Amino acid sequence: MFTDYPQGGFAIYEAKIKSNNLNLPSPRPYKDYILWQQQQDSLQAELFWQQKLQDFHAPTPLPTDKNSQRQPIHKEQYLQLSPDLTANLKSLAVENHLTLNTILQGAWGLMLSRYSGEKDVIFGTTVSGRPTTLAGVESMVGLFINTLPVRIKIPKESELLLWLKGLQTQQVEQEEYSYTPLVDIQGWSEVPRDIPLFESLVVFENYPLNGSLKAHNDSIQVTNIRNFEQTNYPLTLVAEPGERLSIVISYDTNLFTNDAIKRMLGHLQVLLQGMTEKPKQKLDEIPFLTADEKHQLLVEWNDTQTEYPQDKCIHELFEEQVEKTPNAIAVVFENQQLTYQELNNHANQLAYHLQTLGVKPEVLVGICLNRSLEMMVGLLAILKAGGAYVPLDPTYPSERLDYMLRDSQLPILLTQNQLLVKLPQHQAQTICLDEDWEKFVDYPEDNPNTQVQPDNLAYIIYTSGSTGKPKGTMIIHSGMVNYLSWCTKAYNVAAGEGSTVNSSIAFDATITSLFSPLLVGRKVVLLPEVNEIEELKQALCSGTKFSLVKITPAHLEMLSHLVANQEVNIQVQAFIIGGEALSEKVTNFWRKKAPLTKLINEYGPTETVVGCCIYEVEKQSFPGGNIPIGCPIANTELYILDSQLQPVPIGVVGELYIGGAGVARGYLNRPELTVERFITNPFYNPKFKIQNPKLYKTGDLARYLPDGNIEYLGRIDHQVKIRGFRVELGEIEALIVQHPSVVSATVIVHEDEPENKNLVAYIVSEKSQIFHSNKLHQFLQKKLPHYMIPSAFVQLENLPLTPNGKVDRKALPVPENQNFIFPMTLLLPAMK
Repeated sequence: MFTDYPQGGFAIYEAKIKSNNLNLPSPRPYKDYILWQQQQDSLQAELFWQQKLQDFHAPTPLPTDKNSQRQPIHKEQYLQLSPDLTANLKSLAVENHLTLNTILQGAWGLMLSRYSGEKDVIFGTTVSGRPTTLAGVESMVGLFINTLPVRIKIPKESELLLWLKGLQTQQVEQEEYSYTPLVDIQGWSEVPRDIPLFESLVVFENYPLNGSLKAHNDSIQVTNIRNFEQTNYPLTLVAEPGERLSIVISYDTNLFTNDAIKRMLGHLQVLLQGMTEKPKQKLDEIPFLTADEKHQLLVEWNDTQTEYPQDKCIHELFEEQVEKTPNAIAVVFENQQLTYQELNNHANQLAYHLQTLGVKPEVLVGICLNRSLEMMVGLLAILKAGGAYVPLDPTYPSERLDYMLRDSQLPILLTQNQLLVKLPQHQAQTICLDEDWEKFVDYPEDNPNTQVQPDNLAYIIYTSGSTGKPKGTMIIHSGMVNYLSWCTKAYNVAAGEGSTVNSSIAFDATITSLFSPLLVGRKVVLLPEVNEIEELKQALCSGTKFSLVKITPAHLEMLSHLVANQEVNIQVQAFIIGGEALSEKVTNFWRKKAPLTKLINEYGPTETVVGCCIYEVEKQSFPGGNIPIGCPIANTELYILDSQLQPVPIGVVGELYIGGAGVARGYLNRPELTVERFITNPFYNPKFKIQNPKLYKTGDLARYLPDGNIEYLGRIDHQVKIRGFRVELGEIEALIVQHPSVVSATVIVHEDEPENKNLVAYIVSEKSQIFHSNKLHQFLQKKLPHYMIPSAFVQLENLPLTPNGKVDRKALPVPENQNFIFPMTLLLPAMK
């Protein structure tokens, strides 16, 4: 019987040679296996795999460094675990009735989960394929190995050991159907046939070829033993047990760099080590990063401590500059201008008047003015009086202004007579700076004394809110001073002639151009709101060597169209570009048109004072299209964390958190939201000079590039940027649903071509109501700023839903031309 030869084909071959008896029984023929396979219940197998893969719609994404459609080129990297770690893994397996394969698959599943952020992952594995119910299959010669999917769910609170035992049970259940061809399994799954079911493969060599050949006696001499593990998958892991567990990763070099795979092997080793040290720990507690990588992410790349005037407020720095350059031009508007001394004197007089009205630290003063010299005087006066300014854009609809006035309960409002008719009724005492000046011209011109401290409020800016209501972000003086002190040096503002102000003071990015020149003796040029882009073009072409121009990517692109066919000599030292993702398409034009002008991508939410990190655009290209947002500025910490507030490795997507001097105090009158978004910094070290124990949870997705720069990847919660404005789609949806004919609504950003973004609203109306998009547009004009009003409305019978009941935004139809109320070019706003 062939069972007398337990070592299979080699044993039979050797026995026949030694006995010279060629009539010894041969192994059972492979055709018996084919017959057995045909006799299996295919319907039962189909039901099993359908249930196993139910509700799984796409392969688990891998953290690829590149994006290539080229022919795969595979390389290999090796990891050999220490004898101690290997022994500990074997002990963990034996003591808990597990296999090393189960532990390895568990570690790989955990790693895929950490990389992808998914709690339900899938990868492939190879199985021996020899059915135990078929007699004689052990020595049968033929191809039995099969590739099968392994689906692993990672419950948040699950204990490691219990979870591993569950995985082993799952493996045992799967053995009954391990003969099933992968092509059939793919067809029964919910993943489209043209998309691979998984992108990584785990192979555990239960019967290592090298060892089996070397262990055989010398009747058969085998030399030059080599294994070749070549698959069609981007990533294949092969493990071979022994005194030291060996792991080989084969990878497509078009998708992964050598360094990325080296980090991956390091992460796998740390996971395996952590599993052996605390088998009963929770899954999310198992360490992942190497010590060196963790130190790099948390410490080295956040080493930004820099001296700045922490004991000063912003107006005090301006007053110091007045002493240095009293006769220099400080602010210009059309044919009017003020010197530093004149601006300071006017602001001081108004500040004294405000103090008589009760303005002091923590008192809010509204300012609603068109661009003018009075606007600059008013801003400085509020700060000099000790108060905090609250900008209200005159172009906002009355309903939005009404909410901001009621929420802030402003005791005083600075405005202009022509704007009174636009303002809703309010409780504030109104001062019209264009007509009431005689009320405070007799006040002293010297700097007033105040009790304001660096930790007092400097301003509150309202941003879009996901609940349908704007939220006021509270910024203190020390945060503002840190940013502006850094900015004047980093952008070398003193070397130029100042800046243009071409955006609203209700947009926090304006702070850069509004205040930085005033700290170094340069001028602020206020551009009229009417024909703003044209005015900016004229200013840039005037020959003035501006220190900087703060601008959004959308408006920078508009500016490029105006100068595309003209020979112009743009002298500006730097474009500081912020407000939304910056594409390489925009920067390429300006690198050619103004080669001496620096292009700086500056990122920062309102909650962290204008900008918290920057990237200077250079000559390298970015295949993805968007420019990185760079590295943290002075006294700023950036962390990319997973859902458990643990740092993610280089190349892996996580949520961006911001710490340091610029973090806001919180949201005005929104304590619950403040607690939710301003969290305790788990990495806070009181020994550092950056004294802020809070982190701001941005809701932005990002990842570290290998050089330490950060790449912005979009919003977690569908918050978007439209022409530089942060817009929460939920706020627009909440207001659309207030219309009597609307049942439900979803708003998305539609980009029909690069840099041309449209807000599109999908509407489900009351069956008895006739839907009129023009009327809905008019309805929203009374409630929203123009940049938040959708440019297209699409009526649907029902909104498409995902299996879990959420709106399936990817399934929304592309809007057609007749859906658009106005062409996008007519909807582009002034730079607010």
